[in-house]
Amino acid sequence: MITSPIWLPATLVAGALQAWRTAVQRRVSHSLSINAAGLVRYLYGLPFALLLLGGYVLLTRAPLPHPHLSFLLFCLGGGLAQIIATNLLIMAFAHRNFVVGTAYSKTEAVQGAILSFLLMGERLSPIAWIGIGCGVAGVMLLSTGGKRMGVGDFVRALGQPAALTGIASGFFFALTAVGIRRATQEVGGDDAILAALVVLVVTITLQTIMQGGYLFLREADQLGKLFSSWRISGQVGLLSALGSACWFTGFATAPVALVRVVGQVEIGFTLAFGHFYLGERMARTEIIGLMLVGGGVVLALASAL
Repeated sequence: MITSPIWLPATLVAGALQAWRTAVQRRVSHSLSINAAGLVRYLYGLPFALLLLGGYVLLTRAPLPHPHLSFLLFCLGGGLAQIIATNLLIMAFAHRNFVVGTAYSKTEAVQGAILSFLLMGERLSPIAWIGIGCGVAGVMLLSTGGKRMGVGDFVRALGQPAALTGIASGFFFALTAVGIRRATQEVGGDDAILAALVVLVVTITLQTIMQGGYLFLREADQLGKLFSSWRISGQVGLLSALGSACWFTGFATAPVALVRVVGQVEIGFTLAFGHFYLGERMARTEIIGLMLVGGGVVLALASAL
């Protein structure tokens, strides 16, 4: 059920910010372990999340809500799923490249639709399902990197480590979306943006404690590197906080699957950055893949209307 039209611009902005943040985070991952690179987005994102919430409360004079214990449990579950998903995505980058790892993780649109139906009873129209199928097909075509692949080659590619870790990442990102949507529903009230920002602050705090505690106990040698990379890590934190605020606003106001299929525009932003900024040429299959992703987004929006 869509409760506010704000979900659409919030999701589009979230896709652009996530593409930017993931590219910067990949630079950090070259010098840090998987867990340390994952912690960057939470540790450095928390101050910005607090500023966003504080600024919004000051501007709107909205009273802070007092949610029940179940709210914390959903934040905890969604936050832990996101930690696992992020680590798996970083592992996918190590096996292949940035675009391929991101592409396989975008199967979360289908996985999210299934999980939101099983766990929350959210139903989608046939047009929305066709849109999800088009979007995922486009993303998978983009994952070939412009190479011609037969059906057999593509099936074999699904068994590669990059595909397995990327698809697993998509599953846990889908779980994250379900957990965050339930957490925003537990906040209550009519202000979706306030609910999203409250969930953001609480979730990032829990994530910092969980992954930070693990790093302190198991990889203490990474702490010095983590703080010495503050220039790049600060950028990751800012982009992560802004992007997550937009994602959470989308989850608070629209079904998980619709938000995720529209969020697939992230892969388009990724390729556009490579083409226009880095001067990389786009293959014919990549153009077709982008058209499929765009068609999937249009169909998803048509179902929403």
